[in-house]
Amino acid sequence: MTILDTPTGTVPVGGPQLPQERRLVTEIPGPESRKVLERKAQAVAKGVGHSIQVATVAAGGGVLVDADGNSLIDLGSGIAVTGVGNSAPRVVEAVQRQVAQFTHTCFTISPYDSYVEVAEALNRLTPGDFDKRSALFNSGAEAVENAVKIARHYTKKQGVVVFDHAYHGRTNLTMALTAKSMPYKNGFGPFAPEVYRAPMSYPFRDGLSGEDAAARAIAQIEVQVRAENLAAILIEPIQGEGGFIVPAEGFLPALQKWANDNDVVFIVDEVQTGFARTGTMFASEQFGIVPDLVTTAKGIAGGLPLSAVTGRADIMDSAQVGGLGGTYAGSPIACAAAIATIETYEEENLVERARELGTLLSDSLNALKAADPRIGDVRGRGAMMAIELVDPVTGAPDAALTSRVHAAVLAQGVVLLTCGTWGNVIRFLPPLAISDELLAEGIDIVGKALADAE
Repeated sequence: MTILDTPTGTVPVGGPQLPQERRLVTEIPGPESRKVLERKAQAVAKGVGHSIQVATVAAGGGVLVDADGNSLIDLGSGIAVTGVGNSAPRVVEAVQRQVAQFTHTCFTISPYDSYVEVAEALNRLTPGDFDKRSALFNSGAEAVENAVKIARHYTKKQGVVVFDHAYHGRTNLTMALTAKSMPYKNGFGPFAPEVYRAPMSYPFRDGLSGEDAAARAIAQIEVQVRAENLAAILIEPIQGEGGFIVPAEGFLPALQKWANDNDVVFIVDEVQTGFARTGTMFASEQFGIVPDLVTTAKGIAGGLPLSAVTGRADIMDSAQVGGLGGTYAGSPIACAAAIATIETYEEENLVERARELGTLLSDSLNALKAADPRIGDVRGRGAMMAIELVDPVTGAPDAALTSRVHAAVLAQGVVLLTCGTWGNVIRFLPPLAISDELLAEGIDIVGKALADAE
């Protein structure tokens, strides 16, 4: 293992050179992780939570190494961020080179080539064979907020429709767009106005065809808002925090057609689904939709903060000069990382790798479902899969079981994330750099935890 000397001792250097193995040398959390978490409690605002009791010192490939030397299987990718793997070689080299050149000018003061190159790549890669423009920002929430700004400016209308179970961020506007109150919205209002919510297609729970679910949503939109008041429809092609909900076939195309027919901007939030995660570069490609605007973040820059809005040139260019931007938006360091990250996706064929991981996940999770009626549903695409845990008699969400499984899996050295409106969904978001062997071992541990959690 490569070792780095630091003022506080030695730690392993991250990246794919880390041994790709699960290794437990202490309980989870170990004493050194506990020390860091104790310091966090005294220094960091309580509202900044953490879902696992581990302090990370290195990561790469499919593993995280904690402060106690435990090596854990990473099935979360920092919430779908490190698709190319932590400390991916191209990304590390690009960031180091950029830091040595310059760290900041502010693109809206003195532009630089790397921002333009990222925009060119996004215009090329995102769905749609038409003239496009991109604008770069810092976070997914910031991208979503700017997409809504642009749509309102372009249409001269104010209303925005979002969907049940949606998650779009934690700024004031994106809290209004997000469906779930606790913990994202509770006590933080009042929220931005002119946001309307429509029913989502949720095949496991509503049993509707895509066409029927779309007709239900459109009928509600026409009653509650009307097209003449509506600037945009905003939707995740596969809902993330809401539970990895995959809409029924035909739902998204029907919504897009209605939007296009009524001069409503169709915005697709690909913050979690973008960049090879679902087995295509963007999930929209699998549903037969072409967004007017698409928001991206997470997997765009190998772990550095960057996001974007990309879309039709006439819509994107409608905002006045100075209406878009930000001091750190499109940081040269993050742009260098994004260029290297996109090269990694394309040159290492990670779209195909996501499909391979999706097959392994789907086969393994469906085998677990066949043997355990508490797994109500297996769903997702590519390396974005989930299981929904339920009461086997009533079908009611079982958040308590989900919590027990999550804790048991972490104790055995597997980093796993939960989600869902009712907290009863376990999601699988492995780095695309993970090995089949590590992923299979992680799934086996989840299966054993489920079997033990009677």
